[in-house]
Amino acid sequence: MAIVINLDVMMARRKMSLNELSQKVGLTTVNLSILKTGKARGVRFATLEAICKVLECQPGDILEFRE
Repeated sequence: MAIVINLDVMMARRKMSLNELSQKVGLTTVNLSILKTGKARGVRFATLEAICKVLECQPGDILEFRE
């Protein structure tokens, strides 16, 4: 897949666990794990916005295009 999810990188930079992010964003750890591993088929803008607010980052910090 050409879109790479760097959620684990941003979580590590912020020293935040999947469980902690899950609670702050309001998503299940399973759904965040699916997103983190790149198995998600899509992501809602509202979800991306919530993650960016909690991690204090930009969407481009999480999503990356690679050929």
